[in-house]
Amino acid sequence: MVFEPGTLIAMVLASLYGLFVGAVPGLTATMATALLVPVTFFMPPIPAIATIVTATAMAIFSGDVPGCLLRIPGTPASAAYTDEAYAMTRKGHAELALGAGLVFSAVGGLFGTAVLILAAPALAEVALHFSSFEYFWLVLLGLTCAVFITSDQPLKGVVTLLLGLLVACVGLGNPAGFPRFTFGNAEMTGGIGMIAMMIGMFAISEVIRYVVDTSPPAELVVDHVGNVMRGQWELAKKYPVQILRGSTLGTAVGALPGAGADIAAWMSYAMSKKFSKEPQKFGTGHVEGIVESGSANNSALAGAWIPALVFGIPGDSITAIVIGVLYMKNMNPGPTLFTTNPQNIYAVFLLFIMANILMVPLGILCIKVAKRILKVPRNILMPLILLFCIVGTFAINNSLFEVTVMLVAGVVAYVLEANRFPIAPAILGVVLGGMLEENFITSMIKSNGNLGAFFDRPIALGLAVVTFAVWFAPAVMKVVRGRRPVVAA
Repeated sequence: MVFEPGTLIAMVLASLYGLFVGAVPGLTATMATALLVPVTFFMPPIPAIATIVTATAMAIFSGDVPGCLLRIPGTPASAAYTDEAYAMTRKGHAELALGAGLVFSAVGGLFGTAVLILAAPALAEVALHFSSFEYFWLVLLGLTCAVFITSDQPLKGVVTLLLGLLVACVGLGNPAGFPRFTFGNAEMTGGIGMIAMMIGMFAISEVIRYVVDTSPPAELVVDHVGNVMRGQWELAKKYPVQILRGSTLGTAVGALPGAGADIAAWMSYAMSKKFSKEPQKFGTGHVEGIVESGSANNSALAGAWIPALVFGIPGDSITAIVIGVLYMKNMNPGPTLFTTNPQNIYAVFLLFIMANILMVPLGILCIKVAKRILKVPRNILMPLILLFCIVGTFAINNSLFEVTVMLVAGVVAYVLEANRFPIAPAILGVVLGGMLEENFITSMIKSNGNLGAFFDRPIALGLAVVTFAVWFAPAVMKVVRGRRPVVAA
């Protein structure tokens, strides 16, 4: 299935597309995925998944290229170590920085894939015993994690989460089959199209941001990049603990709902500095942080697929879009996917391995032509992206209403981000809102309205305890700190 010519061609084309999108500052890996959805609509399941897996893996890596050469991260996942990489470039070590980003992104991606292969089937075995009670707490925990992890201001995260849950309420798709928030509009009875909304929030908002941006374009500080593979084996021998730690942390953070590669990279860079034997060198052009964070951001991609495939709960905004594609291809995420279509799951595992192996030769090619990619005029690129968004969104259901949803979502996302409101909780609210309501209503019917039934089963009780701990831990910690006696100097 994976080695059919159609799938291989799709992977190569998606790789080149992902490398280009990631290398152009401002175009994110999530945006690359959102723009691919209309294309995957016309493809068989495995080539469709292949395009998304390879494009996102390449985009996360190639975001390092403009960060290193221009001090502008191509994707948010590269922002954590952009200053470090640029400082290395100013010292004349651009090849080492770019090579470390490339090689250890591939290593981290393969590590995350290994965990995905081992953990997902084992979790699916457990998930087969889940009832609506466990799923209710699991979804609630996922939404809670999205708020606390993705925002340094949780209240703003709660606001965007509630906005997402409100959008999920629109239409007839609820347990009662009652039209909600349709305002008499027949188009609204089908609900707000998730794919159209995501294309708007991640692509249209970027176009608007470009239109209002008045800052001058950055200049390249190097004309030529040499052999990026020189010295990488020495780095691997010098920093094995950092590679393993970054890959492990990245996979774990990726598996948390709403976290994603950018948070994994920031956490990994901070951990690298904390445990380093040479913390004073960080920020001056020290490769150690790039090695660890580079491993983390790509391992997080595979980690995010674990909850997405097993429970239908997205680990990040990319897998939120992927879940929509899986439903479109009749590969409904959940534990039964592992029993009804095991060949598709093994194909996904193999696609991840191939994408990370392909990353090395194609990444070297990308670095070689980086100068040309970075000089593509944005005033030509952005109108083309806008055109592709409109045509692609219309093609999904041949509906102008979907195009309107996309444009409105783009404006809303731009306004939210301009005021420092995180977008990820809103996306998770839309994806998980229906699942939360459905499992709550089903559980209430089963228990004849007895709320105590939500705590009767051992796994449900355990998930409830963890959820309440996440909710109330910050308040308890604040009270404990407030009561701590002050020792006079």
